[in-house]
Amino acid sequence: MENYTMKNIFFLSALAVSIGMTSCESYLDINQDPNSPSEENVTTSMIMPAAEMSIAGSYGDFLYITGGYFAQYYAQQFGTSNYLDYSRFNMSASRNSGTYTQLYQKALNNLKNINDRASAEADWGTSLAATTLRAFTFQALVDCYGEVPYTEALDPNNLTPAYDDGLTVYEGVLAELDDVLSKVDPSDDVCTNFLFPNQTADSWIKLAKAVKLKILMRMSGVKDVQSELAALISEGDFPISDVKWADCWADESEKRNPLYSEEFAPGQQQNLVANLAIVNTMQVRDDLGNIVYTDPRLSVYFNPNTYGNYEGSISGTQYTGTATYNANYWCRPAVTYNRPVYLLTVAETEFFIAEYYARYGSAGDAETHYAKAVEASFNTAGVSGAADYLARNPYDSSNPIKSIGIAKWVALAGVNPFEGWCELRRLDYPAFGTAKGSDFYNNSDESFDTSSYVPGTLYTPVQVFGQVGENHLLERFPYAESSSSRNENVPEFPGYTAPIFWAE
Repeated sequence: MENYTMKNIFFLSALAVSIGMTSCESYLDINQDPNSPSEENVTTSMIMPAAEMSIAGSYGDFLYITGGYFAQYYAQQFGTSNYLDYSRFNMSASRNSGTYTQLYQKALNNLKNINDRASAEADWGTSLAATTLRAFTFQALVDCYGEVPYTEALDPNNLTPAYDDGLTVYEGVLAELDDVLSKVDPSDDVCTNFLFPNQTADSWIKLAKAVKLKILMRMSGVKDVQSELAALISEGDFPISDVKWADCWADESEKRNPLYSEEFAPGQQQNLVANLAIVNTMQVRDDLGNIVYTDPRLSVYFNPNTYGNYEGSISGTQYTGTATYNANYWCRPAVTYNRPVYLLTVAETEFFIAEYYARYGSAGDAETHYAKAVEASFNTAGVSGAADYLARNPYDSSNPIKSIGIAKWVALAGVNPFEGWCELRRLDYPAFGTAKGSDFYNNSDESFDTSSYVPGTLYTPVQVFGQVGENHLLERFPYAESSSSRNENVPEFPGYTAPIFWAE
């Protein structure tokens, strides 16, 4: 029975896609008989798009939303409560179970099937693509939970796999990437996929190296990986454009960008509004409250409110005691049905390189790549003004991690909020300021005063989850109920403020 269940998980995802499709839309149009084709006729090109959509659906929706709340990009809309727990820095074991299942049981299982088939046929281009997405997915799971099954993972005969510590998982997927990179040739073909359609393995090689850079930089605080980083950065063989699932969504049910479908499609409850932390950092005011500078990316990340202004709300409340600060008052994220789901941007890579030089190399090189990162972020947003931003927010060689951390936090706000939350926890910037949410709004009358907020800082939500407390981030998700309810090897939860290994 257990083997049959695991096979069904594989087939339900794999059979959703047919050979020769070229877009997410055609993937979503498929409606095949679940009894055909037979297992022996399933190809890697049939499985890969389903695996990609499992990742895009989770990374571009649940992790995007929760990361946005925990990084204080988002707050809760007036009068609604769907994500109020996130706004208060809370996450339950049941709330994250669906995403854990989507990534662990579906995406990773399909990627394993792809890699097994590709390796058996020495199809190293396809093997690299599957291994890269596998490494990315395992990393995301570690970044959420700290510990996940890895060495005993995805064995249909073992329904209670041991959980491995995060460093073991990171080291394991790095070894997997190195192994397949040693075998692949840039001209090798790759099975049907959405990220790099009609391209050879060269694009996947660059992405694999960028994923390696990200993993190594996150490890670098707890393990000496300087030589590995130096070799990788000296090659400079990273993507020159953002890696994203794009040009593949349609304005129809089940075909839209996953975040749009969840939050913005007709009939959906509106929950997400901009947080004052990101708005009041990107929109600078003088001592009299007059706006003296607006980051051009702000209008790309968020839509203005009903009155044409950019107003950010406060974490930990839903304004049930006021009529003034209603749904019309706050600005909402600017999300369209065809918005890309970004897997890894050029800006992220450049920020990692800047951090490398800040830690191990020259301040000059660090400043150069800091500027390149900011410029890449503006390019992703499709706006000009990077030079003005850099003049106002120059690289500070006396505290480079603060410079990088805050600039990276801003850059990720409208692109990858989950990664923004990860880097907040790792770099400790932005840090908590002295003002608290209760200083801005007392949750009982028309009082709303954010004059004590200092740009580029975080604050304790008006009502914060007690197990997180004041001046703390939520550091990890509790282990998913979908795993802990069946697996006796799930570790004891270390607590919401216990850092992931790379932030210890």
